[in-house]
Amino acid sequence: MKNRGFEIISSYENSGIVLPERKTDKSAGYDIACADDVTFDVGVVTIVPTGLKAYMLDDEYLGIHMRSGMAIKHGLSFINSQGIIDADYYNNDENEGHIMLAVFNHGKTVFTVKKGTRLAQGIFYKYLMADGDNRSKGSVRQGGMGSTGA
Repeated sequence: MKNRGFEIISSYENSGIVLPERKTDKSAGYDIACADDVTFDVGVVTIVPTGLKAYMLDDEYLGIHMRSGMAIKHGLSFINSQGIIDADYYNNDENEGHIMLAVFNHGKTVFTVKKGTRLAQGIFYKYLMADGDNRSKGSVRQGGMGSTGA
């Protein structure tokens, strides 16, 4: 039985995507790289494909955080601060659970990265529910990114 991990989405299967890994024994985050060359224009949100999807237990989510070097050295951040990948995002009908990074360039110059550049890190988290929470019983995700607010 699989508990949590990463897979390559079908449209990137033969693209040389590397599955995320922790770089040291005590690293919390799994480094996530971009699947294509990407240019970040100043003051603009750029959607970056990773070619990845993540699976996890029902009471978990994957937190996506900008790598500190990208933030400090290049002025990049996620437009929503932290990305949250819910367990039911995996293999959804709309986009197969493709993890996309919404990156904002706060810098003063255009910045370009090559395919394989590690932009983010993913950390798996457990979460708790409030007493009396039964809202999710029977609800099934109907789409991909942003679909639960539709």
